[in-house]
Amino acid sequence: MRPDSLAAMDWQDISGRLDGDGWALLPGLLDKAACQSLSALYANEAGFRSRIIMARHGFGRGEYRYFSYPLPLLVATLREKIYPFLVPTANFWMERMGLTPRFPADHQAFLARCHAAGQVRPTPLLLRYGPGDYNCLHQDLYGEHVFPIQLAVLLSCPDSDFTGGEFVLTEQRPRMQSRVDVVPLRQGGGVLFAVNQRPKIGTRGSYRVTLRHGVSPVRTGLRHTLGVIFHDAA
Repeated sequence: MRPDSLAAMDWQDISGRLDGDGWALLPGLLDKAACQSLSALYANEAGFRSRIIMARHGFGRGEYRYFSYPLPLLVATLREKIYPFLVPTANFWMERMGLTPRFPADHQAFLARCHAAGQVRPTPLLLRYGPGDYNCLHQDLYGEHVFPIQLAVLLSCPDSDFTGGEFVLTEQRPRMQSRVDVVPLRQGGGVLFAVNQRPKIGTRGSYRVTLRHGVSPVRTGLRHTLGVIFHDAA
């Protein structure tokens, strides 16, 4: 990934898709070599602060590792360089939902806010799923200070490295049934999506909808994903 490739993306269209659907694709964010390099990190203990076995906590099946600081250069670059493009949408959402937080343009300034509140643990993570593994619908909140958009990047190749394992989003709407999206991710592609709530325009103005995300059962093979959350954890 080159930093200038992010600037070349149509962020007006991406913001519109986030507003309209609560998620937006970033196709071809990483090349195959970068995906394989990140996936290979999972086998090493070094560079991670913890390992979570999902079944032990009722999260699903599979496992994931949280990176420690300093983050791998590629992960740190993604986190730092994508964040500023998301700040206008994040602040617009806060305004439309009548919430007070506003986010600074610089990611380090936002992290300083998190750290001052005791949210000092890095949240980017690698996830690994094998046959029968899945991730229950959930939200990645971690503390008082929450940036409302996060990123997931598929590191494995569907239909080649694994089958099944679709990325799923649900949107819970007031007094209505939930809406479900299956996101068509390819290797190296990313999806930006709402962490918790986002505003939606209705006939009587804006109202809040709640999103959750998960992964359907993997049928065969091995699936790796990079998760980039922009706030740190308490």
